[in-house]
Amino acid sequence: MKQRLLFVGPPGAGKGTQAARLCEKHGLRHLSTGDLLRAEVAAGSELGKEAEAVMNRGELVTDSLVLAIVKAQLSALNGQGWLMDGFPRNVAQAEALAPLLQELDQAIESVVLLELDDAVLIERLLGRGRTDDNEEVIRNRLEVYKQQTAPLIDHYSSQNLLARVQANGSVDAIAERIESIVA
Repeated sequence: MKQRLLFVGPPGAGKGTQAARLCEKHGLRHLSTGDLLRAEVAAGSELGKEAEAVMNRGELVTDSLVLAIVKAQLSALNGQGWLMDGFPRNVAQAEALAPLLQELDQAIESVVLLELDDAVLIERLLGRGRTDDNEEVIRNRLEVYKQQTAPLIDHYSSQNLLARVQANGSVDAIAERIESIVA
């Protein structure tokens, strides 16, 4: 079983659901950058205070701050495997993450791309019932994803790390497809 995984895919593809499932089954640490940021803020750590100040100004947390938080989390794992989701989101972030992982001797073993047709993604996201999820907003989020993440997919594909998984069907069927790749 691969121990250092990265999940990528569009909003609504099921990354969070599948990541939580895989991590629970195999004892991996789920590193979701959004959750990590919230945890640092809640803990009142120095990094958390810095992140909170940035977010309170309505700004995006810098890549360097996210990397510092990721480094702190990875350093504390003591060899436990991990699954990262939500970071990196673009090639620049991937290129910044690589030397950090090399320094920690925790290179990515597989990048799992969850793929799904836009029509199905839109239907799924509209079904969540979130107030900020209307079709126009969702289509914009998918465009931003395609612009930022398509080069990231090529980046990991060129390193022979990318594995594509069709993210349609039942949660169990998708989990089985992922298992067959990371086993």
